Amino acid sequence: MSLRAVIDTVEGREKRLTVFDPPNDGAVAELREYFDSQAVRIREGTTDSGLSGYVVLSDERDDEVLAAVDLRHLDGDIAVGPGEQSALAPILEHLDGTTFTSYDISRMMAATREMEDRAWRAGTGELHAGFQRVDAIRAQKGVYEDLATKDIDVHTYCAPSDDVPAIEDVSVHQEDTAEIRRSWFVAFDGGGDPADACLLLAEERGDPEDRRFYGFWTYDPDTVATVVDHLHETYAVPA
Repeated sequence: MSLRAVIDTVEGREKRLTVFDPPNDGAVAELREYFDSQAVRIREGTTDSGLSGYVVLSDERDDEVLAAVDLRHLDGDIAVGPGEQSALAPILEHLDGTTFTSYDISRMMAATREMEDRAWRAGTGELHAGFQRVDAIRAQKGVYEDLATKDIDVHTYCAPSDDVPAIEDVSVHQEDTAEIRRSWFVAFDGGGDPADACLLLAEERGDPEDRRFYGFWTYDPDTVATVVDHLHETYAVPA
């Protein structure tokens, strides 16, 4: 299964966020802005039930209620990326495996740091990172040298170049394939603990002058294993 095929399997798992009896117009507008880049449909509704005044996340496929947050708890800052805490934390937890669209470099870097930090805390296992271009590997050389001081088998990937830096205890794979040139990914196998497995996977699409990414992040160990197995099998990466 290609990296693109993994993204395609996630696409379409849209969630619905219903704002029941919002206290003001600004509440709905703020939520629309925050979730604009993710596959989350924002709706406004009214109810006579105990959910009045709540933001409710449900699955578009079967209407299952996944999480609910009291609007009165949304008076603080909203998180700007995965792994950050806010009053929306119960909802963000259920967006694992939901696609995002039009992430810029800064948002991709924030998501990448979450995956790298998870590997650092675990201190063991396999970490695979696709950088697309050699200059990106060079810019992150120090981060990956630090990760390699742990008991982590670190593999990085980029398109072929005559100027690939040597990174101590890090395997750099130069691969002349379309998916390596287009894909930004960080996959950590959990180091033997499925609860620590995580994956960020995105494909660059559109104008190369305005780099934007489409993909998802997940903590599902089966999805992480699918990507790690693909990298081993396709690029002959030693276990």
